[in-house]
Amino acid sequence: MKRSVHASTDPAKARKPRGRPRSFDRDAALEAAMQVFWEKGFEATSISDLTVAMGLNPPSIYSAFGDKEGLFLEAVQRYSDGNRESCPYYDEATARGAIEKLLTYSAHELTESCHPRGCLMAMATATSANCSDQLRKVIAQKRTSARDSLRERIRRGIKEGDVPAGTDAVALGDFYFTILAGMALQAREGATRKSLLATVEQAMSLFPKSLRKPVAAAA
Repeated sequence: MKRSVHASTDPAKARKPRGRPRSFDRDAALEAAMQVFWEKGFEATSISDLTVAMGLNPPSIYSAFGDKEGLFLEAVQRYSDGNRESCPYYDEATARGAIEKLLTYSAHELTESCHPRGCLMAMATATSANCSDQLRKVIAQKRTSARDSLRERIRRGIKEGDVPAGTDAVALGDFYFTILAGMALQAREGATRKSLLATVEQAMSLFPKSLRKPVAAAA
């Protein structure tokens, strides 16, 4: 039997497209992957889950992001960057105001209906036991950075006079970091926004009050 001339001589028809599609939107694909990781956690998310959500085949995902861990790291970075942009709490006039802003923002964000409940970073910590040392190190560094920012904002409050002198900035920062982590867990388990805001109110009632008049921050 003779083979079709057209099938064997038309390279345009014989050649199959390789790699990611021309319409590939890296930002949109990464957003979709972030949502999946946020919902399922790192270990429970399969490549199949990602291909469906991102609209890409496995070779395209590997070509664009390296591997599953590489994609997850980019998703975590996107999540962290988004939170910093949405809630620049550090620049509030007082340390108390800064932390209250962060906790209040978190109570709303953790219970939004437009994305998975809870916190992607909390999910990352809880579901990355079997991942590489590098990934665990990155996640730990991000948590440490978030905790250190709280401590540093309290130290600034002590310096500027809106937090009592002698306050243990490390202990107080760790306390509010623990409150944030607990709120994330409660939200994941179905806590309402109202209940989280009540937690914020209770937590802020424990913030130490300074008798000194705050010193205006340098411009």
